[in-house]
Amino acid sequence: MSGPIDRTTGYFHAELERMDPSTRAAYLNRQLTDIVDHAYRNAPAFRDIFDGAGVKPESIRTVDDLERLPITEKTQLVEIQKKSPPFGGLVAVPLKELGRIFASPGPIYEPYELHLEDDRWSQAFFAGGFRAGDIGQITFSYHMVPFAMMLDESLIKLGCISVPTGVGNTELQLAIMKDVRVNAYLGTPSFLLALADRAEALGYDLRKDIKLDVGFVAAEMLPESLRDQLESRFDMLIRQSYGTADIGCLGFECYHKNGMHYPYNVIVEIVDPATGRRLGPGEVGEVAATCFNRTYPLIRFGTGDLSYYTDEPCPCGRTTHRLVRIVGRVDQVTKVKGMFIHPGQADDLAKKFPEVTQYQVVVTRADHKDSIFFTCELAAEDVDKEALKARIEDEMPLVLRLRGEVQFLPAGSLKSPFKKIDDRRVWD
Repeated sequence: MSGPIDRTTGYFHAELERMDPSTRAAYLNRQLTDIVDHAYRNAPAFRDIFDGAGVKPESIRTVDDLERLPITEKTQLVEIQKKSPPFGGLVAVPLKELGRIFASPGPIYEPYELHLEDDRWSQAFFAGGFRAGDIGQITFSYHMVPFAMMLDESLIKLGCISVPTGVGNTELQLAIMKDVRVNAYLGTPSFLLALADRAEALGYDLRKDIKLDVGFVAAEMLPESLRDQLESRFDMLIRQSYGTADIGCLGFECYHKNGMHYPYNVIVEIVDPATGRRLGPGEVGEVAATCFNRTYPLIRFGTGDLSYYTDEPCPCGRTTHRLVRIVGRVDQVTKVKGMFIHPGQADDLAKKFPEVTQYQVVVTRADHKDSIFFTCELAAEDVDKEALKARIEDEMPLVLRLRGEVQFLPAGSLKSPFKKIDDRRVWD
């Protein structure tokens, strides 16, 4: 009779995750050389970026050489794609080799290979306590954006079973979780909190009727107070990860939760947002990354997130550097409930309503739950405000991809200059 599952030790790829510094450098340099040559030959947009910087692919042969290239921000990807939709020359394989095309906020059209080769999210799952045979309920959106599909395939790659429920429908989610004997949760921490509250309201015992052992959370901040509350209520292990839908996993917690390990097969840099110069341990800068995806080979992609890293050893034995935590954004782009909101989306929403003059999206947080408000001034006061409020609130999910509330402000309330997106959340 087998004993309890060890969810605290081990590796997805022991040899690769524990490489010594010189071996790791050689490995990353080989991967970098290959992807740079491939992107330059097959993705015209990246060839333009290289040529515009006066850089030839043969001059990028080590991770240190990346400083010769500019950081490519997500807003630039939007502009590149607009010039020649859908992908603007960013894809490095023939379109017939794609399996799916996603449409993320921006909009960004994101290519997705026929079969996911990348194992970075699988590394994250294993480090967070997932093991072969686990049944994982994925509550991220499968609609338009690629993140849930990445997790779905990565879960199966680890030998787990996926239950692709998507977002919302808390009572149905709980019934599925109970009936299927789901023992692994994948989603935002705030949705897991909503599930816990709803389950107890329905009379569930969170430790007997819902038998969660592990949780993978992402796309939101995870305050320690919320982690402690959820782990205690469900009697489970919760670890977080960091990445973007564009470039995939860039960091994940292990059992010791002392920062987020870089996956072994990606280059993560912390750079000065103004110069692109690489920064050292403890210095705050923008997270930039280079992936080895031959379909969509993003090189020095700027995530817009601010962080810092440590090179101190970790008791788990993994030898990659670790992001300590995300401390803010370079721009006004804000992630809410797992979805990015761009200033341009606020503009697009306002354009639909000529009654609106000045406007701002405000994000707040209370009791570990985010709220969105579209606050705006009106051209005239003699409008049917209740009808206009209803119309704008109906449009918000279509433009912002999230539901929210409209608040009208007296004329002159928004003093220039003001942010299109005002994130007022405070994290403990």
